Amino acid sequence: VQLQASGGGLVQAGGSLRLSCAASGRSFSSYKMGWFRQAPGKEREFVAAVSWSDTRIYYADSVKGRFAISRGNAKNTVYLQMNSLKPEDTAVYFCAADLRDWMYTSIRAWEYWGQGTLVTVSS
Repeated sequence: VQLQASGGGLVQAGGSLRLSCAASGRSFSSYKMGWFRQAPGKEREFVAAVSWSDTRIYYADSVKGRFAISRGNAKNTVYLQMNSLKPEDTAVYFCAADLRDWMYTSIRAWEYWGQGTLVTVSS
């Protein structure tokens, strides 16, 4: 099983980026998928997640109204559209997947992790 995140980069404050995560090795149609981030010197934190059925979506308060998570039609890809970026959004962003349909915001409830992609927002 492999999750490959991409799309990070350097952007000015107020700009946008779209992260992608491609999952392979099995079908992820029954898995919840999500994004976490880790800023330098800080713990990894929840950003956004979507249920296997796409009927439930969760966001951290800090990104509500600015970020949008979605899945591809094949369910093995998850995206994170990030708008109105702020310097405090600077972090390594990790995608994750898990079969359990609960505890979306807890790091402990995610089994599979991607390698991370760096997002840097300049002021």
